[in-house]
Amino acid sequence: MERYDLLYQLYDDFDTATLRDYQEFVDVFPPVDSRVALSHWQDASDELADRKSEIREAFAAGETFAEVAAHATRDQAFTALDLYSKYERAVNVLVLDVDETLRSAGNTDNEIPRETLHLLTEFHEDGVPIVICTGQTLENVKGFMIQGLGSEVVHSGDLSIVYEAGNGVFTPGHGADTKQLLYEDLDDSVRNVFDDVRARVLTDAPESIRHGCHLQGNEFNVTLKPNFETGSKRAREIIDEALVYQLDLVGEAVARATDTDPEAAADWSRRYYAESDPEIRGVLEREGGFPDVDLDAMPEAVEDTFERIDVAYYEADAAEVTSLELDKVAGVEAALDVLGVEDPFALVMGDSKSDLRVMRWAAETDSGIGAAPEHASSDVLDFVLSTDELVFDRGKSAEMLRTVYALNRLAGLS
Repeated sequence: MERYDLLYQLYDDFDTATLRDYQEFVDVFPPVDSRVALSHWQDASDELADRKSEIREAFAAGETFAEVAAHATRDQAFTALDLYSKYERAVNVLVLDVDETLRSAGNTDNEIPRETLHLLTEFHEDGVPIVICTGQTLENVKGFMIQGLGSEVVHSGDLSIVYEAGNGVFTPGHGADTKQLLYEDLDDSVRNVFDDVRARVLTDAPESIRHGCHLQGNEFNVTLKPNFETGSKRAREIIDEALVYQLDLVGEAVARATDTDPEAAADWSRRYYAESDPEIRGVLEREGGFPDVDLDAMPEAVEDTFERIDVAYYEADAAEVTSLELDKVAGVEAALDVLGVEDPFALVMGDSKSDLRVMRWAAETDSGIGAAPEHASSDVLDFVLSTDELVFDRGKSAEMLRTVYALNRLAGLS
């Protein structure tokens, strides 16, 4: 009997919804010191075992189908089988963004849900390495990953953190390769621009930006964050202003680095980055700062340097200067090398342009599949919908992890 027929039989003949309720209760039951509560947990555990036993006895591959039914809904299981039919591979590494992907300020209090954390530990126990891929600082990410997954998992040697969107990689338990500072390999000409911008970004800022923004504690990137609630009107206003200011700083720093005309530098920078990003152009037009200059008149040395530096805009969230030579793709490749994943087939989950680069890399190299929350940027959603349509609800990253859990179990039948 074909796998599709077996899945139909599984979800038609058994009460899988109740089975999943028992499994979730047993998995995420909070630690309590109560005999009554522990007795309730034991009763649920016994009932879960009995229901799984019925499925095991009904199928030749009963253990696989019992685990699929206990973790995945009907739709998730069939999506998993469709993915296996298309790629004929199990996922062997998870590449996961954090903010607005694993967790969401919208409806999870900006914490990674316990359900998601438990599923990550299940993948870890199955030997699937985890790459946390974020724009945040290393210390921040280490803190909440240890709090969520535990020190044993984080320091197991099978978890890597790509931080600051690819400027560094931290993989505990790998000796000299534990921490890789990828930005140290950049040319001095590029690093000098970052040093220049970082030195001036707050000291030379207008009063509104000094009071309305703070500098994120990065090792390399220069990131201005709002002192107001992310996504709010005030955050949007101050980040729009901060973006224009950072564009000017980059232009002036590049002019000094290339010994060219500093008076025209701000206009060159504004126009150059506006041409490459419609969102930046929109901000400049709203702020009355879109310059009418001819980029063909820009010195070649200035253009060459701009081509190696990125100015990123995240509406009502951040204005950031990063290196185009160091992105999440570079960080992921370095992490996979340390982890020893030689033939990756990754689940890449993310919501932003930096995550989209990783998704495109995975697709172009046959190295994985991309998934995104429904509130991801339009470019990310367009890409995901054009490939495997793996879109999940805000704050529900566990939905996608369950689909991949089922994919890996079904792939094991081969």
